[in-house]
Amino acid sequence: MADNDNENGAGGENWERELLNRLSFASLAEQRRTRRWGIFFKLLTFAYLAYLLVILATAFQGREVSDKVGKSGGHTAVVEVNGMISDASRANADNIIKGLRDAYANRNTKGIVLRINSPGGSPVQSDYVYREIMRLKGKHPEIPLHAVIVDVGASGAYYIASAADNIYVNPSSVVGSIGVLMNGFGFVDAMDKLGVERRLLTAGENKGMLDPFLPLKDEDVAHIKGVLGAIHQEFVEAVKAGRGERLAENSQLFSGMFWSGAESIELGLADEVGDVGYVAREVIKVDNVVDFTHKPDFLERFADRMGASMANVVSEKMGLNPGIIR
Repeated sequence: MADNDNENGAGGENWERELLNRLSFASLAEQRRTRRWGIFFKLLTFAYLAYLLVILATAFQGREVSDKVGKSGGHTAVVEVNGMISDASRANADNIIKGLRDAYANRNTKGIVLRINSPGGSPVQSDYVYREIMRLKGKHPEIPLHAVIVDVGASGAYYIASAADNIYVNPSSVVGSIGVLMNGFGFVDAMDKLGVERRLLTAGENKGMLDPFLPLKDEDVAHIKGVLGAIHQEFVEAVKAGRGERLAENSQLFSGMFWSGAESIELGLADEVGDVGYVAREVIKVDNVVDFTHKPDFLERFADRMGASMANVVSEKMGLNPGIIR
């Protein structure tokens, strides 16, 4: 009887322990399930709110532009070229051209001002914009297009400006730099001193041209100068086509030299002193100014800010941000 009682007692304890284990695991599983569904619904709510925010921001931006455009029977459109001109920057040909096309397409546009503040950049991107301006001017001869150079309108930025009907500057603006360059570094002597051997394998005898770890070859330099010369000639011809007889006879005009705004007027690189307000009011005769510059939409700006924030957090956690004082 004692043995049976022991067995029953042990069995009872095991039964209770097993039941408690099952209840515990079931409770944990239910908690996990509840937490997952909670996260899911929170994300769903966040996505819905973000979608509504995008819709509202887009509608607000569109209404804001429409309100500006609809205030009067006409307006002066402004398109900005701001910063380095390159395919990877905001001042790329696609963005500039989109703004110009939108400005020309609007029936209330009485004139366009290209507001330029750029040191230049890619000759390819600049040429795209130059050619599109010429095409749009031919298609819409009734709409004048003027360029206003603010602080800097040099190199590729001046390439674009030369397509305008007139160029307005500030006396202290930096204008010109009609030239092309390619730069780099050479580490040959440093490698010799450090005892480092360069191992470069190529398929194609010229594939390693201008390698910074190898001595320059005369034939490579001659070839690159030829390429740069051809690009420079395209630049020169574009400026001549845009400015015509207004250009002064000066041997330094296409040398890559730059001048102040006041000097650029004397050289025929610019026409008058003036800003956007002056051109809109006194030249186009419509002082209602509307910005047609293509800007990233709300979603793009949000993604950019999120990306920058995440990069800052990661760099901080990894100790890569020297600007943070702990």
